[in-house]
Amino acid sequence: MVVDDEPALVELVTYNLKKAGYETVTAGDGEEALEVAARERPDLVILDLMLPKMDGFEVCKALRQVSAVPIVMLTARTDEVDRVVGLELGADDYVLKPFSPRELVARVKAILRRAALERSAGAGEPGGAGGAGRSTTGRAIAAGPLLIDPDKHRATAGDRVLPLTYTEFKILWTLASSPGRVFDRDALLTRVWGEDFFGDARTVDVHVRHLRQKLQEGGAEEEFIETVRGVGYRFKE
Repeated sequence: MVVDDEPALVELVTYNLKKAGYETVTAGDGEEALEVAARERPDLVILDLMLPKMDGFEVCKALRQVSAVPIVMLTARTDEVDRVVGLELGADDYVLKPFSPRELVARVKAILRRAALERSAGAGEPGGAGGAGRSTTGRAIAAGPLLIDPDKHRATAGDRVLPLTYTEFKILWTLASSPGRVFDRDALLTRVWGEDFFGDARTVDVHVRHLRQKLQEGGAEEEFIETVRGVGYRFKE
């Protein structure tokens, strides 16, 4: 789904997506975007930040309350705060205007390819030898009150389902699959976003902070994701 109030840009983006083999639906404002998303259930949303009726931040927040669909934000703003806020609300990637249609299509391909691989392969490799308090059942990982199920793409704390986005779940699964192993930011970018991601390493920090908050709010009192200063992150053994 392509959401933008500039008809020329919508035409450009949809033309290039269709040329790459994707079906598209469109919306011209925030309210219409939510209506179309509910009706069409898109596999990915390209979302402009500046929209009539509801801006992209509001649309992203509303979508995240009901769906983990990958979201790529389009913004003409160069202020880093705007990009960070978008990521905090659950966007998976962002593209600054003006942009290359080829670059945008490459990002869409990368995100959808990762989603397809996870559906077919259970979201990655099963973990190896576990630490204390950790076990695997099939491909699922249990750690204390946490149960991380890649087949359902769902994480629970006790009987509560955690409202994780696609990217947050992938970070959690990547770290939990190798407890005790330290992943630097570049390694997480490659594992989670793919080698063709165009963003910077600070994107990882934003998503990890949001993930930690959801774990805590969901009832996982223990600090499962540890920061290794100057290096990156690891899942507690």
